[in-house]
Amino acid sequence: MLIIPAIDLKDGQCVRLRQGRMDDSTVFSTDPVDVAARWVEAGCRRLHLVDLNGAFAGKPVNGEVVNAIARAWPQLPIQIGGGIRNAETIEAYLSAGVSYVIIGTQAVKEPAFVTAMCREFPGHIIVGIDAKNGRVATDGWAEVTEVMAADLARKFEADGVSAIVYTDIDRDGMMQGVNVDATLAMARASAIPVIASGGITNLDDIKALQAVADQGILGAITGRAIYEGTLNVAEAQRYCDGL
Repeated sequence: MLIIPAIDLKDGQCVRLRQGRMDDSTVFSTDPVDVAARWVEAGCRRLHLVDLNGAFAGKPVNGEVVNAIARAWPQLPIQIGGGIRNAETIEAYLSAGVSYVIIGTQAVKEPAFVTAMCREFPGHIIVGIDAKNGRVATDGWAEVTEVMAADLARKFEADGVSAIVYTDIDRDGMMQGVNVDATLAMARASAIPVIASGGITNLDDIKALQAVADQGILGAITGRAIYEGTLNVAEAQRYCDGL
């Protein structure tokens, strides 16, 4: 299982939100490239970037920062979400060296878009499913739909989606522990590998996920815990590697 540090971008800075609220953010650094260097040096094997402004704007806003990180570590797989609503944006990110793009809101509103993008950019598409009480949220989590998260995952099973990033909104940024049961249910819902997101607080959460990782959990995204020091990236990855 991969430990995937998150770098959430707002106004060019590295921040963390609580439950996705833009008005409840903590700035951890004004230099996201420097932050990326910190996690690369800790031995991470993938980075998770989110353009928070882009998620609300519906188009990239912090694209230059994303591109700078991709240029700095051309061999490191990077996944980016937030404001990805068309093929041009995907092509631009992939050309800049990003490995995976995460389609979230558009996956709910226009599922055929995911199918088309998987055909056009095979192996590079991740679907982001953000859920509140099992129901999918869109538009930077501003809207909660009637669509059930597991049903949405099954819809993309035949498309060639590389992974699903599953975020439990109630846990995100709250340091209250990962929702292992919901993550496992998502992994069992389809054959698509799942990346857990939201609520990871310490190594106990990593151990709980690792215990069921063989049922389809590819990785765990962690943000606030690694910035506040309650989880050590290198130690967590070593544990998952069985070292």
